[in-house]
Amino acid sequence: MSRPKIVAIVGKSKSGKTTLLEKVIPELNRRGYRVGTVKHHFHAGFDFDKPGKDSWRMAAAGASAVSMVSPGKMFLIQNTEAEMALDDVRDLMSGVDIVLAEGFLSTAQERIEIVREDNGGELLCPPEELRAVITDMPIHIKDLKRIPLDDISCLADFLESRYIRSNT
Repeated sequence: MSRPKIVAIVGKSKSGKTTLLEKVIPELNRRGYRVGTVKHHFHAGFDFDKPGKDSWRMAAAGASAVSMVSPGKMFLIQNTEAEMALDDVRDLMSGVDIVLAEGFLSTAQERIEIVREDNGGELLCPPEELRAVITDMPIHIKDLKRIPLDDISCLADFLESRYIRSNT
């Protein structure tokens, strides 16, 4: 299996990135694809585990990496010196067909931007750095795919043809 492609979904705060991913992931699953996701967090450090749980206690004791394994699931929390590159995060995900990254505005990976009329209606990225725009506005930019904000099937078709099937 070849390495899955990474696509960053970018946009202003409150543009609907998470909501969009919540809708397109099940559609891609329905089509038989396995989806990995990565969420960018702007602040150093974050808490994922719950205080008092065994895994939290191990991390609090100084473990550099903590993982938990059960039938059908696993997680890994690892201290890093700097923010990991998306390629390195992708390499930790096994058995996925595509990795959808939320945020990562400055990434060198391919990006799709959400632009909403009620959120300013302006692109954050130069159009030549985007592969598509997802919008509720009549934006038409030469050589840039326009996907209606409410058309999850159209977005899934685009991801499938450009990033999943082209990678097999």
